[in-house]
Amino acid sequence: MSSYKGFFDFYYSQEEDKIFLAVDQLDTEFLYVYSLASGLGSNDVGLDRGKIGNGVVVKFQKAGNKLLLVQPNLKYRAITSNELEKKSVGQAFASSVLHGFPIKETKGNTYIIDITSFLLEDVNGVIGLLKRRKDGVYSIDKSRSAIQLERTKAFPNNVEFEALVTFKGTPKGHQVRSVASDARSFSLVQHHSFVALPDKGYKKRVFDPRSGAISISYLDYATPVQEPIVKRFVTRHRLEKKDPAQSISEAKEPIIYYLDPGVPEPVKSALLDGAKWWDEAFEAIGFKNAFQVKMLPADADPMDVRYNVIQWVHRSTRGWSYGASVVDPRTGEIIKGHVSLGSLRIRQDFLIAQALLNKPFEQRDDNYNEMLEMALSRIRQLSAHEVGHTIGFAHNFAASMHNRASVMDYPHPLITLKDGQIDLSNAYAVGIGDWDKVTVAYSYSQFEAGIEEKKALNAILDKAYQEGHRFISDSDARPPGGAHAGAHLWDNGASASEELKRVLEVRNTAIAHFSKDNIRSGEPYTVLEDVFVPLYFFHRYQTEAAVKLIGGLSYNYAVKGDEQHITSVVSNVEQRVALNTLIKTILPETLAIPQDKLKLFPPRAYGYWRTRESFKGKTGVSFDPISVAETASDMSLSLLLHPQRASRLVLQKGMDSSQLGLSEVMDELIAEVFKKKQKDGYYQEIQEVVKRNLLKYLKNLSVHKEVYPQVNAIAQAKLISIMDMLKKSTAQGAQRMYDQYYEKQIRDFMKKPEGFKVISAPKIPDGSPIGSDSCMY
Repeated sequence: MSSYKGFFDFYYSQEEDKIFLAVDQLDTEFLYVYSLASGLGSNDVGLDRGKIGNGVVVKFQKAGNKLLLVQPNLKYRAITSNELEKKSVGQAFASSVLHGFPIKETKGNTYIIDITSFLLEDVNGVIGLLKRRKDGVYSIDKSRSAIQLERTKAFPNNVEFEALVTFKGTPKGHQVRSVASDARSFSLVQHHSFVALPDKGYKKRVFDPRSGAISISYLDYATPVQEPIVKRFVTRHRLEKKDPAQSISEAKEPIIYYLDPGVPEPVKSALLDGAKWWDEAFEAIGFKNAFQVKMLPADADPMDVRYNVIQWVHRSTRGWSYGASVVDPRTGEIIKGHVSLGSLRIRQDFLIAQALLNKPFEQRDDNYNEMLEMALSRIRQLSAHEVGHTIGFAHNFAASMHNRASVMDYPHPLITLKDGQIDLSNAYAVGIGDWDKVTVAYSYSQFEAGIEEKKALNAILDKAYQEGHRFISDSDARPPGGAHAGAHLWDNGASASEELKRVLEVRNTAIAHFSKDNIRSGEPYTVLEDVFVPLYFFHRYQTEAAVKLIGGLSYNYAVKGDEQHITSVVSNVEQRVALNTLIKTILPETLAIPQDKLKLFPPRAYGYWRTRESFKGKTGVSFDPISVAETASDMSLSLLLHPQRASRLVLQKGMDSSQLGLSEVMDELIAEVFKKKQKDGYYQEIQEVVKRNLLKYLKNLSVHKEVYPQVNAIAQAKLISIMDMLKKSTAQGAQRMYDQYYEKQIRDFMKKPEGFKVISAPKIPDGSPIGSDSCMY
């Protein structure tokens, strides 16, 4: 058998295709990490090359004639010298046995076990994931699975194993069929790492909700009753100065990230540049050359836990990028950072730029530099963003309102008008943000002897907030029901509603200039339609931001004694200004694609079929501008009349009669949609689908069970008022038929409201990620 010497010694039998592990230390904890060395290729499924699982602490225990691989329950601990107290907590909460291995041979205190079956298990949960997604029912085919030796290696502090695992079964959904060469069976390469746990030299740092750090937590039952039992600590790499007495010092061991050599230029240089931005933040706290980015050596394995890696991942569709970390669950120390960047993201930003520019291909087809530079500037920012997750930082969705202060925000391209023309030069910020320096300072600052750490950390955060910085993360920023007035995804500007006005102006200008010269010579006009999609919906994310002002709140993750603003309702004036701006997004003049542009969109060319990123319609092969408008108005109305927002409006009006209330919001919408008439027939037809959408969401609120009853009452009253208005309509012709139809719809609904189900508008084309629900960490 082939012999491998390292953290664990092991042997490979080619005749049996088996790996035998030599275990010479029982009850000794180490880290087990599983991951995928190859992927399925579908963003929706999420089984990507480089996807890394959680690192878990495990140990081997002997039980009769076998060894058990046991995962202790570290969620519940007793950090004390009292061994009996530790034991009592350990016995109170269940541990997990990950696998049992029959002992094949005993040599003194060393046990030889066959770990092949463990390496060929579905440790990444592929079978369960596909079943939950209804993409198919699969099982492992052991006859077509095997150990992979190329990256099965042994090192002093870690051993790495790899296995080709084949899944066979019956595909049911579209996803596996769309990417696998044969959806009845596909093979993934699983990677397993057994890693020595770090030594006890790492010092934990207390988590603060204001810091922007990612954290771990556990319950310590040895805590005195008067103190919190839940312990929270930031996740971070170990970083120490060579000379702590110096204000600026090199690190004992710098944090080094390695870039996948499979990345092509010019993307490779952009990824290197963006990741290197973080070194500026470490320099600001006294570390010299402490954060480095290099190319991955030819003999290095990106799955090896000794390497922090930035990996380029290919999928059949564009999708999310990820920043994941292997963390010591005992302390929060980051052992490995692993970034996975979707290779198609850059093409989406290129497409956005192509749609915005005025006749970019009028003179020649190689005039792409301005578009490429905008796309590359996004990739630099994306590289910095995902690396930020892997060094311990959460999203900060409030940074965009403070001069784009963090790469940990989701940036929407900041497009401006210069002399009436689209200007892409400032689309994305360059360099690390001021907030990012705050987060690095909190998590990584090394304080001189005699300085009280807690006091020094509070001073860092107090200074940041005095300078106007704010930190608000995912749960408070995401639409559709979000309420935070200043934290949004894919937005810009200090005022969400003012920025929406500006974005609509940019959109209108770009649409007015849009022409056949937004595609290259020889390309079908079908491609022009696809280019137009991100331009038409260019305002979608700023709309999401502005709508959060309606029934919105302003608040911080305040702690007692920090003098931060705690919480308040968005002012009446701000809410009304936002409502007036948002109403523009459902007006025919905003929704209607100019008729001269419609001539550019013939039925789809042969071979260029519609995709999930295409406009949807109801007119068969022809382009359907009415359904496009229906989709856009549905987006705005679904946000404005979201059930949680409706209840907040009722609450805020009840507490302050001067505030904008739900009834007023509905009145404004009814006035614009039902009471105004359009002279242009095309505009009027668009207004009719907006009416349908408004009625849909009013009905929804009138029967919704998870809102205040006052919301039900108000919505029902507005429906009755519309019905009464339509009864009195004196319209003639087609308009009279429409009015009678809406009146009957409301009347029938009132008779049997319990039968109502929200009718979906044509699905809006994919938007996130600009370039998805979050990058992950």
